[in-house]
Amino acid sequence: MGASLAYTWGTTPEERARAFPCDALLPGANAACWRGVTIAATPPVVFRWLCQLRAAPYSYDWIDNLGRRSPQTLTPGLDSLAAGQSVMTIFDLASFERDVHLTLRLRRPGLFPPLAVSYVVVPSSPSEVRLLAKLVLRVGSGLRDRIAARLLPWGDLVMMRRQLLNLKRLAEAESRAEG
Repeated sequence: MGASLAYTWGTTPEERARAFPCDALLPGANAACWRGVTIAATPPVVFRWLCQLRAAPYSYDWIDNLGRRSPQTLTPGLDSLAAGQSVMTIFDLASFERDVHLTLRLRRPGLFPPLAVSYVVVPSSPSEVRLLAKLVLRVGSGLRDRIAARLLPWGDLVMMRRQLLNLKRLAEAESRAEG
């Protein structure tokens, strides 16, 4: 596996060239990772599942959800969004546009350098979307930041890949159930 996979999994050059809301959220960002997955569902269904990130991370629950299973059904009220809400415990909701994007900011940089992430729903047909994620970070010159800059893209790839595939599975099941 090439190093570029850690930065670009599931995305095309055209998708990586587009502007993401997180780009303006972290001045001085000097590194980025992109992730993408195709989902056979409409933007409202996919966005509703993105709102579930307020409750759980949907990646490897035994690692980042203290062993609790991420909800497998939609939780009422999680799509009532407001800036500042907690998302996946370590993020705050910075901005959103219903059925289009959720943009998050790391609450307390420390273990990780300052970072922000946008999840963007891009329709590709009437019944299919691309769910794209971009993570931007500001890496300093200190040893801790240099180590984080080397490890974070690979760790994020493992965790966000699982997260996006879980959201894909759940949104597609929801879409099938709706008819």
